[in-house]
Amino acid sequence: MPRYEYKVVPAPQKSGKAKGAKTAEDRFAASVEQVLNQMGQDGWEYQRAELLPSEERTGLTGSTVNWRNVLVFRREIEPSFVSTRGPTETPEGVPLAQPVPGPEMVVAPAPIAEEVKEPPLSLKGSEAAPEPQEKP
Repeated sequence: MPRYEYKVVPAPQKSGKAKGAKTAEDRFAASVEQVLNQMGQDGWEYQRAELLPSEERTGLTGSTVNWRNVLVFRREIEPSFVSTRGPTETPEGVPLAQPVPGPEMVVAPAPIAEEVKEPPLSLKGSEAAPEPQEKP
């Protein structure tokens, strides 16, 4: 299964000058396209745009929630785990611990033969009246 790392960048808020862009929408689209192409050149795959809340302080004790547009990217990373089925000796020639084989089949223990006695509903009077014993 592939593993990924993610990168989240703020979406452009202002559009810059762009060749051939005449309207504000065209200039904004060109600035977003520029960010997407730059991230793509660095190996990042565009996933989605998100509008997320960001709680920020205002004044000494106040806070306000601002909504931020971000762009989410991901790229595949190489697995960095080490196989547990490695060599059986260390570089110094010392043997490593090996698993001990267990039984081929495990059998469950037999059930308890004695019947379970229900606990008393009340602790009052439990000492005064002993339980009758069974006759052999």
